[in-house]
Amino acid sequence: MSEFVTTSEGDRVAFDRRGSGPALIFIAGAGPFRAIDPSTTTTAELAAQLGISTIVYDRLGRGESMVDGRIDLERELAAVVALLEIAGGSAVLCGHSSGCSIALAAAVSGLPVDGLVLWEAPLGPQDGEAREWADEVDRRISAGDLEGALIHYMKDMPPEFLAGVRTSPMWPGLVAQVGSLRPDGESLAWAESAPLPELFASIRVPVEVLIGEETFPVMITAADAIVAAIPGATQKRMAGANHSWEPGPMAVELAAFVTSSK
Repeated sequence: MSEFVTTSEGDRVAFDRRGSGPALIFIAGAGPFRAIDPSTTTTAELAAQLGISTIVYDRLGRGESMVDGRIDLERELAAVVALLEIAGGSAVLCGHSSGCSIALAAAVSGLPVDGLVLWEAPLGPQDGEAREWADEVDRRISAGDLEGALIHYMKDMPPEFLAGVRTSPMWPGLVAQVGSLRPDGESLAWAESAPLPELFASIRVPVEVLIGEETFPVMITAADAIVAAIPGATQKRMAGANHSWEPGPMAVELAAFVTSSK
């Protein structure tokens, strides 16, 4: 059964908590929430059996964390703050896709983060296009073109991703919650706003960058760039494909990382 916490912004965030011990909070990327993301739930369950506590939550504007008004990165980080308090005051953050840039922004903002695990962070070449892209997504949302906003958000993803999701039963729901993608766009634009060593200079916690054994070249390039920018950061290939991880090996890796980071 879901638990709920209220943020400093007055938003009610739904989450599942499992296990005991040092804490891990999963931050989803664009689109997923608990009801449609069994892979993260399974990973959290398995990791909790290995001596840590795990929190999986519905990002603002998704699932049971429905809110009114504009959702921006600051509001999303307030949800992370509330969950860190629930976790005991600090935790490792595990970001998936654009959840990685939100996790990085949380660490840079000085939140009590014990470490970062970043799964396939989609950071670009810092050519300024991310800001233009995020602004266009925002413009379409503000104009009420929700489907157009989601299509534009996905424009640089493999074409088969968009084709597959547009024909799935989830498409109407994803369109309806497209306002929840503003923090993703903002965080990715922020991650391209300056050289990564400059942006990430304040990060002093353990960082592990993970990519699937079957992945896209852009994910490898981004992983290399993050590791080069953060002293002590490590990189590892893991079982996974199509931007997703395998829950069993991922749970083992996460439990070991969280335990070693405390």
